[in-house]
This record gives sequence, C-alpha cells and structure tokens, in this order.
Amino acid sequence: MPACVILAAGKGARMNSDRPKVLSEVLFYPMLGWVFDTVISCNIQNICIVVGHKHEMVLRFLNREGYICNIAMQHALNGTAHAVTSASSFWKNYIDDDILILNGDSPFISPNAIMDAYKAHKSGNLATVISSNIKNPSGYGRIIRDVNNSVIGIIEEKEATFEQKNITEINSGTYWFKCEILEKFLSQIKKNSGEFYLTSLIGDLIKNNLKVGIYKTNDSNSVLGANNPEQLEILNQIAKNKIIETFKSKGVYIPDENNVTIGKNVEIGEGTTILSDVTILGKVKIGRDCVIGPGTNIFSGDFPDNTSLIFCNTNLYDQERFAV
Repeated sequence: MPACVILAAGKGARMNSDRPKVLSEVLFYPMLGWVFDTVISCNIQNICIVVGHKHEMVLRFLNREGYICNIAMQHALNGTAHAVTSASSFWKNYIDDDILILNGDSPFISPNAIMDAYKAHKSGNLATVISSNIKNPSGYGRIIRDVNNSVIGIIEEKEATFEQKNITEINSGTYWFKCEILEKFLSQIKKNSGEFYLTSLIGDLIKNNLKVGIYKTNDSNSVLGANNPEQLEILNQIAKNKIIETFKSKGVYIPDENNVTIGKNVEIGEGTTILSDVTILGKVKIGRDCVIGPGTNIFSGDFPDNTSLIFCNTNLYDQERFAV
C-alpha cells in the first residue's frame, strides 16, 4: 500500500495572517483537514505531515480532530524538495513502493484525480504529476511541452518568460513518486531562486531520460490552491456552491442558496428544506423531511426526521471548534 507525505510547513505570508497557511479556512474548516480527509478516502493510511512555521498550531488542530499521522519537522523553509527530504525517515520505510506527495493547501484535490493518476503512474512511470488547464494560471508553475506535446519540464512562475506565463496547463503540486527515485535524486537538486523545488527533481528525471508522466485532470477546481485572501475567497465560494449543489442533487430543497452556508462535515437527509439565512457548520446530522430556517444557525447536533427549526441558534458559535 502506498504512503503519503503532506507538505504543511509554509508561512503563507501573503495571506496577511499569522497562522500557518494550511490552517486558512475554507467554509470554516482548515484546508489541511480537507486534504487529509481526501487522502484517507483514497484508503491511504500511512501519512506523514511536514510541519514548520508555528507547528504547534498545526499539531493542535490534528490532535483536536483525531487525525492519526507521522510528523516531520522542516526547521528551515527551503522549498518543497527540502520539505520532502525532511520526511526521509518516514518515506524510506517504503523504499520499494510508491508515495503520494501533495500540498496541505489544495483543499479540492479529488480522490478520483489522485487514484486515476496512480493508475497512470503504475504503467511504468518513476514520477507522475497531476496537472490541469485553468483560466487564470497566475501564481502556479507551468507545464512545459515541446512541439510533439511531450513534457520537458515544469517552470515556476517567477522563473517563467512572458510566453511561458501564457501557458494555462499548471502543476497542481500533487505527485506520485517511486520512493527509490527520491532517495537517488533528491540530494542532487540544486537551488532555484534560493530554494529546493520538487519541480527541479522532475526536470532532472526528464534530463536523465527517465519516465515522467503527466495526468491531466479535467476538474480544474481540484488543482486550485490559495496564496492570498482573494484566492481563498474564491475557494470558499467554490466550496459553498459545490456543497449546496451536491445536497440539491440528493433531494434537499434549497430555494435561496445565495443565503445558505453549509459546511463540509454536515449530513442532510432527502426531502429536507433549507430556507433563507441558514448557517450549518461542524459535525451536524439532519434527518429526512426536516425544515431548517429561516434565520437558523446550527453548529453541532443530530436532528431526527421531521424536525423543524425556525429562527433558532442551536448553541453559541464555538471559536475553538472551527478556528485555530
């Protein structure tokens, strides 16, 4: 069974927040939690999280939510390849296997993209990168292809030429590697703009004529991350719309969806109606054929079938529960 390393050491200085970037919230739940839940849903149990900046906050979140994982410390924030090196005592236990490496601030990376990329990886790749075409690629590394459409490298945006910045196929920051390749090549990576990047490792493999694959997902949202408050707001809106649409497809009636917010850990039975000015967050289970709202806020609890709640607050907003 493959293992996984989640990179969660960054400061996220452009977020204008003192907390680690992976704890920035999408629908009031840290991005790291979204990523961890996705990895678990892929039936990957052996997980290591690389922490660094204000690591005690990350550890507190993991402990509070009951996430079980190994921890590696990146003492100096010298790039993604350096972060993976910091976890070498973990991944060397899987030296004859494959390992998934992804960022803790990519909340929408999907189980389908991860596992479909893994199938492609098992075709003989030594490394496989998940990519996608997005409308606004600003801030992301670009996939560089030759005239034959073969991948010849990945360029970070700050190193890209004007022409390369017009490329819309971006690197998601999610990779599958043969662990033995990490052991052989990580130590050979040279600094690029003062840091050691995993994208440089991909370039080195290609230069050595070793097989690198690209799995391009059609779900462009799944590769999005957030480097600033504006991008985080976009992720929040995407998540809000996606969750509401999912519930509507399962028979939940939400006539005024613009004024409804539902969190990622909420369960709602079919036939239930969610009216205006409703917020439902936390671990909440609502049965079938209920009426919730208007003007209702729910932050915890189980509600049986045929429950009606109007202008009701089930409890006070628990800041410790949702933020760190």
